[in-house]
Amino acid sequence: MSTTMDAVLYHAAHQLEIVKREVPQIAEDEVLLKVTCCGVCGSDHHLAELVPGHEIVGTVAAVGKSVISGVVVGDRCVVDPVVLCENCFFCRRGQHVLCENFNGLGVTLAGGFAEYVAVQSKKVYKIDNLTDEEATLVEPAACAIHGLDKLNAPVGVEVLVLGAGPTGLILAQLLKLNGASRVVIAANKSIKTRVAQELDCGDEYIELDRVKPEPQWEQLKSSNPYGFDVVIEATGSEKMANDAIHLVRRGGTLMIYGVYANSDLVHWAPSKIFGDEIRIIGSFAQTHCFPRAVEYLNSGKIRVKGMVTDTFAIKDYQKALDKMNSKEAVKVAVKP
Repeated sequence: MSTTMDAVLYHAAHQLEIVKREVPQIAEDEVLLKVTCCGVCGSDHHLAELVPGHEIVGTVAAVGKSVISGVVVGDRCVVDPVVLCENCFFCRRGQHVLCENFNGLGVTLAGGFAEYVAVQSKKVYKIDNLTDEEATLVEPAACAIHGLDKLNAPVGVEVLVLGAGPTGLILAQLLKLNGASRVVIAANKSIKTRVAQELDCGDEYIELDRVKPEPQWEQLKSSNPYGFDVVIEATGSEKMANDAIHLVRRGGTLMIYGVYANSDLVHWAPSKIFGDEIRIIGSFAQTHCFPRAVEYLNSGKIRVKGMVTDTFAIKDYQKALDKMNSKEAVKVAVKP
């Protein structure tokens, strides 16, 4: 095995190059993973001085001396990228997702857009029935499971999911599997809505015209005069976050799930939240949700076949970003 590897390196947000780096040395409780595929996420754009990539799939290439988790060289695995301190105010209260020292592979630590990555052995999970491309969806599925844990919706709710990105499609499937009586997916007409229908993610689909979506919004509102018990904003659009509250049924819940710029703001009337008793919640990342995500995808109950529409080599990472930003892909992945 060569001692150097190709990797993507961000020097600042949106400023990247392909570099040669040393293959990581593993600690006694770590495994060395030869990366076979890594999903590209919208949040990857905003990193600096880092090898990004947190949706990691690979094969175990070496195992540390004290590893007792049962993984061996050759195992195909996905990686839970979250690294917690277990010692801060929130960790000690069991609120791990709020860890004050929250770290993550590909976010604050070297990630998977490289040929190899070092991973804590307790953070790797074996996969069986998934292709490498499909397995990149385990991490987004884990985040969606955390979202449903936070939502804690009663059986029989009617749900509107805004956005048909990979996580929105997984959220929709989870809601159907866990008691929603009706799931409507609303998104701009594109390959994403086509894949959503092919995978039977929702019960109904609203395809919005990118230039003039007002007629579709009016039709949605007239067909659902009481709104929805749950509205999930999964587009990351400031405008959609502002408008979404007007689609929530009285007594209902708005979940903010998208990734937004820090400068984005919402302007909601407190009187509406008060008078309609609307619950507003956020859902950020995940902790300890990987076992359920692996089972859901391995079993086929969550369908992800075809969600990864495009793959690129590390040397073509900029092309991968361009494809993702073109709105002509559902999920893009890098294969070292």
